[in-house]
Amino acid sequence: MTFTPLITGGLETALNRVLYRDRSLKAARQRLVGKVLMLRLQELDFPLVLVFSESQLDVLSDWQDSSDCSVSLRLSTLPKLRDRQQLTSLIRSGELDVEGDLQVVQQFSALMDLAELDPAEYLAPWIGDIAAQGVSQAAQQALKFVQQQVTRRQDYLGQVLTEEWRVAPGALELAWFCEEVEAMERSLNAFEARLAQLEAK
Repeated sequence: MTFTPLITGGLETALNRVLYRDRSLKAARQRLVGKVLMLRLQELDFPLVLVFSESQLDVLSDWQDSSDCSVSLRLSTLPKLRDRQQLTSLIRSGELDVEGDLQVVQQFSALMDLAELDPAEYLAPWIGDIAAQGVSQAAQQALKFVQQQVTRRQDYLGQVLTEEWRVAPGALELAWFCEEVEAMERSLNAFEARLAQLEAK
């Protein structure tokens, strides 16, 4: 069973609620009407194609036509698209690879930046305001905890590889090795120069 329709359907529903429900976003949406933005996430084996129209946003996984803009990125970079100021640095660092009309991704970023992304607002009609706020805060704390655990595990793995298992060299060892290689290269160059002088005689 493929999860592609589930992913595209869920994303389409969420984005339409966030971007098309609020009337104050109409001017920002207008700039994207008729545009097609293709997101190629490295973690997915299919693209997410965002087709903007006057009344809604369609999210497709199969698109035969050309897109106005195609963006390749990692899933972890996706939330950073909300910050328009970060776009240039993301492109420079290679986290974002943009082909086509850069303005489309800039306008999408601006639209996402203007949208209010408060999970409690969407949960409130079903479970009530207070419960929705509590669930939202708990989810944020859980996400923060998971991020801290992932960072701690990465640090631990780095220490295990360099200190205990000795699979990878430590920073000082690497610096020493580089200096030794450079010293050897200098000696070799000097030897070649002396050899060339002797041959010339």
